[in-house]
Amino acid sequence: MALYLRRELENDALLAIWEITESEAELMDLCSLPNSEIEELLIIRSEARRKEKLAVRALLNEIFDDKVYLGHHDNGRPFLQNSIVEISISHTNRFVVILTHPELSVGVDIESLSRDFSVVEKRALSAEEIEDLSEKNRNTHLAIYWCAKEAVYKRMSLSNVNFADQIFVKRFSPRDCGELEISFYNPINEKESVFNAEYELFENHVIVWLVE
Repeated sequence: MALYLRRELENDALLAIWEITESEAELMDLCSLPNSEIEELLIIRSEARRKEKLAVRALLNEIFDDKVYLGHHDNGRPFLQNSIVEISISHTNRFVVILTHPELSVGVDIESLSRDFSVVEKRALSAEEIEDLSEKNRNTHLAIYWCAKEAVYKRMSLSNVNFADQIFVKRFSPRDCGELEISFYNPINEKESVFNAEYELFENHVIVWLVE
């Protein structure tokens, strides 16, 4: 069993991380999958994707006493079919992370720092954010920006969001861990929401989470 971290946060949220060290067969033995999830698994061709799905189920089984059933809204946001607990999920090839809260909406994203995030600069950052980029730690800075915007996007659960124009991360210097102030502009109601998020670097990965 590869539970990497289970952290109770100050605001009653739970952050849990599973390190995918098992084979697909070992994960299957751990999971006890509901029929609906078995059907989903059968149509996935990639072994890595199947393992990610299985690791999500293994982590769900670890953090919930009773069996929970995972569903997805039309925009892809996960929800628990038989629980009012709010949930957000993210994964890389190595880790699966789940963030939950009994009532409040949540958002979490994890990325491997081995990725090249240079495309994020043109696709997801405003001119002001690009100006603030660190030359020394540019890829890490970009990765944190991307995770922060993804976490807010998941929290808002809206479609067709322009990351550069609608999600803005207040200037920060990348460190091993820290806090972020992120604003989201909704053109539908012309309102701006401000979120406080946290980030942490570990095992050549970055994770950003928020509970609001």
